[in-house]
Amino acid sequence: MATYDDSNIFAKILREEIPSFKVYEDDETFCFMDIMPRAEGHCLVIPKTPCRNMLDASPSQLAACMATVQKVSNACLRAFGADGITLQQFSEAAGGQEVFHLHFHILPRKEGDKLRPPGVQGDMDRIREQADAIKAALGTD
Repeated sequence: MATYDDSNIFAKILREEIPSFKVYEDDETFCFMDIMPRAEGHCLVIPKTPCRNMLDASPSQLAACMATVQKVSNACLRAFGADGITLQQFSEAAGGQEVFHLHFHILPRKEGDKLRPPGVQGDMDRIREQADAIKAALGTD
């Protein structure tokens, strides 16, 4: 397996070299909106420390990410009146990973919703509104 490359886009987001719509942050994790949303409220949770994916992540990185995933997922249910959450994590290129920094996709879903196609940039104003809705549901606006 390849080594971690700190020039990936998520590392740049963590260093604030690239802007993002932050949803939640604690000492170990960062959650922000996906700018190519496949569902209303599609956001990503990443560890603040380097690792490519779940295959090289430490147990503490995984535990911290999962705690944030649960917290933000529950806020998404409230914010969007969702019926459930689809959680995705891709490891290595053969597994579908495109950005090589561990990340979990949180996709709020309503019964019967179909996911949008991947790779289509969303409306930035709408994405900002959705981030604000999740933050409000978290009580962190």
